[in-house]
Amino acid sequence: MKGMMKQAGIRGIGVFAPERVLTNRDLEQMVDTDDEWIVNRTGIRERRIVADEMATSDLACLAAERALADAGAASEDLDLIIVATNSPDMLFPATACLVQDRLGARKAGAFDLQAGCTSFLYALTIANNFIATGYYKYVLVIGAECMSRIINWQDRNTCVLFGDGAGAVVVGEVPAGYGILSYHLRSEGSGGPLIALPAGMSRLPASFETVAKRLHYVHMNGREVFKFAVKVLEEGCLKVLAEANLAREDLDYLIPHQANARIIEAAAKRLRLPMEKVFMNIDRYGNTSSATIPLALFEALAGGNIRDGDNLVMSGFGAGLTWGAVAMRWYDYRKEKEVG
Repeated sequence: MKGMMKQAGIRGIGVFAPERVLTNRDLEQMVDTDDEWIVNRTGIRERRIVADEMATSDLACLAAERALADAGAASEDLDLIIVATNSPDMLFPATACLVQDRLGARKAGAFDLQAGCTSFLYALTIANNFIATGYYKYVLVIGAECMSRIINWQDRNTCVLFGDGAGAVVVGEVPAGYGILSYHLRSEGSGGPLIALPAGMSRLPASFETVAKRLHYVHMNGREVFKFAVKVLEEGCLKVLAEANLAREDLDYLIPHQANARIIEAAAKRLRLPMEKVFMNIDRYGNTSSATIPLALFEALAGGNIRDGDNLVMSGFGAGLTWGAVAMRWYDYRKEKEVG
């Protein structure tokens, strides 16, 4: 972070969640499971499912329009659009390019970023560096997923976990002392098989056999992912706090990836962080992958949990295996409108 000319932070945020709610009771009619089993093991009670006629780019555009409105910015102001997703409309063109066209962001570059459920944090750090160097003025970062389209609804170990949704942030310059203070990004490729969508590309091209074996859906070793997740959530938080010269006691709020309530609670315990400083909305959305952190940030802000000057950490993990964290001092950009 040293030597950078500008301080980058979030200047607008917007989200979109599909209307359709799929409850645990609904799942009881679809697969061999029950509400108590799901709640006790995951903390999830319901999740949102995208409408049949919608795709990831549709969710991304709706969240993006709301983020731009919140920032008081126009699509023509954007220099770059990054869509963090593991469920793009198609492999190419990039979903970000579809979003760029729909928004009318004529001067913006656009690309997708795929780093499992850590994708949003990876994209946010890229946006930070473009703003901090002064190369760009506004970068739109979107985490958007239609996970329901790549889930095996016959597999009770995975179909109960995931939901659909999108969250977007406009990243731009903020006053000195605010914004992104530090970040930590890591990967461990040896753990790749623990969360994978095996077929459909060059390793296992689509065939009658891959379809019959349902290899075009998410496969996950939940037990091993759980152990990995608790460890790296703590590690990421401690790394970015140290880099930002902050102690544990300086952390006002933690926004973790919403994969499993038990993972979040275990990580908070290891961090010696009371749960009133940790945001969770997994009970209502499930795991929306790249969208969990912006969705959670939006709701934390709306609920008054985060105030101007608060130190917060966003921390996540995902397929790859990847993990990461971002520490920031919140800048209440909305106060500029009040003054104006």
